[in-house]
Amino acid sequence: MQVQVEGMSCGHCVKAVTRAITERDAAAKVNVDLDSGRVDVESRLSPAEVSTAIADAGYTVKGIHA
Repeated sequence: MQVQVEGMSCGHCVKAVTRAITERDAAAKVNVDLDSGRVDVESRLSPAEVSTAIADAGYTVKGIHA
């Protein structure tokens, strides 16, 4: 799925978003593109679970394309 995330600006943000998802699904593959604000996620988690994980890390989810 592709997740559009607002508020990411640095390497720390990349690590925080990646960690938020992989703490809930250790096998998840996460690729963050800071320039576009896009996070590509391959995971057993539902879109709602991914959105919650990212929001819990302090970022705003603007949209998800599953």
